[in-house]
Amino acid sequence: MKGIWIIPAIFLVMLILLAMVRLFAGPTSPDRVVAFDSINTLTVALMVILGIFFGELFFVEVAIVYALLSFVGTLFISKYLGGEI
Repeated sequence: MKGIWIIPAIFLVMLILLAMVRLFAGPTSPDRVVAFDSINTLTVALMVILGIFFGELFFVEVAIVYALLSFVGTLFISKYLGGEI
């Protein structure tokens, strides 16, 4: 039953790679910020899936902390690009 979690994990890794293409090739800065935020969100989902796969609660705890830090980081970058900082 654990093996079924590999398929969504591989799918999330593929989506992260696609978002990385947009991050590096994005024509504008807002496109890059959205790609960066998407990568962070997909990484959190991947950590939760890995936590389920390995049966470790530690992955979920790290995912929660990472989600909070990535949210703050995205807000900071958005405010910097918007000229408020």
